[in-house]
Amino acid sequence: MSSPTTVPPSPLLPLPHHPYPNLHFTRRSLLFLSSPVVLSLSSPLSSSSATTTPPPPPDTTITDRVFMDFGICPNYFQNRNLGDQLSLCADSEPLGRLVLGLYGNLVPLTVSNFKSMCTGPTNFSYKGTLVQKIFPGQFFVAGRQGRRDKGEVKPPLDLVRNTEAVESRAFLLEHSRPGLVSLCLSENDDDDEVKLDPNYRNVEFLITTGPGPCPQLDSRNIIFGTVLEGMDVVTAIASIPTYRPAERIRQYNDFAQFIGDDRAKTARAVWNKPLKTVYISDCGELKVTKPALSPSLP
Repeated sequence: MSSPTTVPPSPLLPLPHHPYPNLHFTRRSLLFLSSPVVLSLSSPLSSSSATTTPPPPPDTTITDRVFMDFGICPNYFQNRNLGDQLSLCADSEPLGRLVLGLYGNLVPLTVSNFKSMCTGPTNFSYKGTLVQKIFPGQFFVAGRQGRRDKGEVKPPLDLVRNTEAVESRAFLLEHSRPGLVSLCLSENDDDDEVKLDPNYRNVEFLITTGPGPCPQLDSRNIIFGTVLEGMDVVTAIASIPTYRPAERIRQYNDFAQFIGDDRAKTARAVWNKPLKTVYISDCGELKVTKPALSPSLP
């Protein structure tokens, strides 16, 4: 005869008596027990909610001022015996003066080279060189490098090589309004054989004309200044008619470029060229007199 088996009590059944008769939970003890959990949960939340300090805006302090006088030479394309003396055009029609403020703290090399091209001798400066292209409602381009007898720029041999073209801080500003001065990188129109010269220095620049922004220029060209005076001159240059090929010519050119015909690039070189000879008749630096100091107190 087998002995009876003792079945252990089920954990789901209530116990016959309290296992810890002297243990009592009060409201204070519950708060005390829960406080470490609250602290452990709140500490990561407080760290994640901390805001990061935004980077400082680009330094657009105007450190230098230069001027550019623009004019129109009516007989330049008909009579090319002016040679490299375009600035001495006898029948020049003045358009006016631009005063440009330069951001020397942001891009010092770009500003230094631009100033050198404004203050250098006539044969090695912007003086007597053409506005090469005008894009209506966007910008105009000047300072194309090449031959002086074609109204192009010839930089001096001692011009410093601009290494800011590979620095990210040089591209922080956006072409968001009219009157911005920018170094041409993506819009550079210099000939390929000129760029292969070891002494090549990019000095081609553009000025936005408005009325709207030019986002296609952002992060590709270096803004280094702004127009302080003479936006009416910018508007006058932007209103000069340009050569615009017909749509059929554009289609032929696109096809020629697609099949690798080098003549396509040569043909496009005249697109958007002004139909009048717009040129920089004079340029230089403006020295700003420091404000007078107030009389000292006795």
